[in-house]
Amino acid sequence: MEPMHLHKIDYTILLAYVAFVIGIGWMLARYMKTSSDFLTSARSIPTWVTGLAFISANLGALELVGMAASGAKYGIATAHFYWVGAIPAMIFLAVFMMPFYYGSKARSVPEYLKMRFDERVRALNAISFAVMTIFASGISMDALAKLLSQLLGWNYNFGLLICSGVVLIYVLKGGLTSAIYTEVLQFFMIVLGFAPVVYLGLKDVGWWHGMNHSLQAVAVNPSALYLKDTGISYAPDAWTSAWRPVLAGSANNPMGVDWFAMIFGLGFVLSFGYWCCNFLVVQRAMAAKNMTAARNTPLVAAVPKMFFPFLVIVPGMIAVALTSMPDKNYRIPPPIVSQASYSNAIAAVRNASAADAVAVKAVGDALGEKVDSGKILSLVAANKASQLTDTQIQQGLYNSIAENYYSGVILSLIKKYCPPGLFGLALTALLASFMSGMAGNVTAFNTVFTYDLYQAYFVKGKSDRHYFLTGKVITVVGIVLSAGAAYFASMYDNAMDVIQLVFSFVNAPLFATFLLAMFWKRTTGTGAFYGLFCGIGASTMVHGLTVAEGKGGWLGHKLYEFPSSMAQNFWLAAVAFIVCFTFTLVISLATARTKSDADLKGLVYSLTPKIKSDNLPFFLQPGVVGVVLLIACAILNVIFW
Repeated sequence: MEPMHLHKIDYTILLAYVAFVIGIGWMLARYMKTSSDFLTSARSIPTWVTGLAFISANLGALELVGMAASGAKYGIATAHFYWVGAIPAMIFLAVFMMPFYYGSKARSVPEYLKMRFDERVRALNAISFAVMTIFASGISMDALAKLLSQLLGWNYNFGLLICSGVVLIYVLKGGLTSAIYTEVLQFFMIVLGFAPVVYLGLKDVGWWHGMNHSLQAVAVNPSALYLKDTGISYAPDAWTSAWRPVLAGSANNPMGVDWFAMIFGLGFVLSFGYWCCNFLVVQRAMAAKNMTAARNTPLVAAVPKMFFPFLVIVPGMIAVALTSMPDKNYRIPPPIVSQASYSNAIAAVRNASAADAVAVKAVGDALGEKVDSGKILSLVAANKASQLTDTQIQQGLYNSIAENYYSGVILSLIKKYCPPGLFGLALTALLASFMSGMAGNVTAFNTVFTYDLYQAYFVKGKSDRHYFLTGKVITVVGIVLSAGAAYFASMYDNAMDVIQLVFSFVNAPLFATFLLAMFWKRTTGTGAFYGLFCGIGASTMVHGLTVAEGKGGWLGHKLYEFPSSMAQNFWLAAVAFIVCFTFTLVISLATARTKSDADLKGLVYSLTPKIKSDNLPFFLQPGVVGVVLLIACAILNVIFW
């Protein structure tokens, strides 16, 4: 893609947004007096703010770039990340788990584990969570740098430096409170910025019916668009039906998963592990002003979350439909190739003595990517017939790369549909999403590191001012480490694949630990520690012994090859959960309890007085609202069955 040039109106929108978020941090700085103010917002935020921040903390590169990429790669089945993999878990968090988190007065998820078990479990979770947040923040950084490089032609490192600097300023000044209020602004920016792109895209492909018709033709021969290898074919509804292809088996849908992996791996393990045990999102609810507000936070967030597939997944489906229409002059972007490689490939085309296999190999080697031999042969022949310009040859080379860079889908649609002004709004929405993801992970990282590692194990008994300043220093450290993780994320063509891989290592076994911790008082600290350790280890081993899309298998012996990275992630999560749950259960039965029932009051469901919501109308009680949301979610599943 050629870089775009911003107009004055685009720069005005972008700079106004940056100035506003920095201003929020600057304005809130005067209220940051203690470590609690900076790291936990002193539990003072109203429900509607924490609810929107709860969903916005998840609206980083994972949501916008990753979901659009998955929409192109897997179709409407990606909506399962919402209707199966989010809404039920968010309701469970509100109804059952928030009373433990908020009622225990724990400042973080690892601190709850320390109160429930011991320091060993706390340390293991704190370390694994800190690593996960760094990788998650790195994914946002990588996507942001590529965005600025592709859209504006900015240097990768320069773009990374500028935007991480903006995040650093407003988080450093206003702490978690600044991040939360900025996330609310980012939520509205994302909706306003992306809704026009979806509208214009659907209009271009013939609305919903026209898009479905095109996708049904694509499903029969996906290799024509480089979506799958040659010879693979699906039923016409593979990209347009959420459940039928999955129920037909892993060989019958582009995601390569069966019903068990979808329901157990995603819908139970990954979903509940992320929404119920990930401090990044739980932290927003824990910042609420009281218990009722904390329980309502995930429920408020579930309403817009239910409809976000239409904003973030549909663009990917539009991209596939557009690519299948020759008259639209569009293709899903190929992997990013340097100008130097393009220059070498142009020379290879010009130097080819004939349109043959030798020419195809020379061009492919020069590009460093898999190429469509038919298109290369046609390009060489056309250049022989009449001398093509370098620009014409480069465009032909761009279209002949036989691989897709799915994470570039949303960027390419913005460039295609957005005129000046609307382009600035969409670009600002993208920047907002990336900065939201970065800020959310960095604020979670600085809280866990300061309270659960630094204060707990390295420097105890210091003044609150000392930990307040430490939190600020760790904020800087977190952003620097995230930049390093961005290079790892750049190895994947879909941001969603890599983040789910990280979650399968960390959140999946952690959910097994929490399930037993909260609902079985016999669970011991020794069982929880070794179970969690074995769960993480099992997931790591399976990843090292299996391969998906050329990744994994680093132990040198391939036992199994998954049809997609996402299928591998779901099974990694399932294995991690089962191993952690089993080992925790067995070891707990073999070891003695170290905490009495009195010690576990408020930490275990059976030993905790049930919360009464008599002051709330029946229709506003969390359980009732949760049932209504589940019914609405079930209706969406049926509509797109």
